[in-house]
Amino acid sequence: MIRHIVMWKLSATDPAERVSVTQEITRLLEGLLGVVPGMTSLKVTSDLGNDSTNFDLVLVSEHDSPEALQGYQDHPAHQAAAQWIRANVSHRACVDSAH
Repeated sequence: MIRHIVMWKLSATDPAERVSVTQEITRLLEGLLGVVPGMTSLKVTSDLGNDSTNFDLVLVSEHDSPEALQGYQDHPAHQAAAQWIRANVSHRACVDSAH
């Protein structure tokens, strides 16, 4: 089992726009569950907003194998979501771990 963790800082500064971007990222990514073979779970959550140095959003997904994670990365639906996300974030961090 591979756990894929990605964190983002949003580029938007307007509070209403940040909410909208957060909702769209969540919709795009959580919509991939059941679409991408080998992905067993996926959840997007927001930071509480108590510390401005924290990342704004985190994705935690689990995949059957390293190959399944690569299939997720290469899947056209993920590629489309990632393109939209890249246009709306300023920073990204990722950790992939086996468990």
